[in-house]
Amino acid sequence: MKEIKVLGSGCPNCKATAKLIEEVAADKGVDVQVEKVEDIAAIMSYGVMSTPGVVIDGKVVHAGGVPDRKTVASWL
Repeated sequence: MKEIKVLGSGCPNCKATAKLIEEVAADKGVDVQVEKVEDIAAIMSYGVMSTPGVVIDGKVVHAGGVPDRKTVASWL
């Protein structure tokens, strides 16, 4: 199971990113655990300055804007 964190303040783009990751994972049959991280200090600890940010298994893979479906699929 992949641990995925969506970093952001709870803005619409952050929510859309989390939903997109869950949808793509379901389509591909990949088990994921998506956690939304809204604490500013926690977000800053990853070095992410623009949200939404995406962290997979401890590694930042995206920051700023909603990723496209193809990009999300490549992460999984």
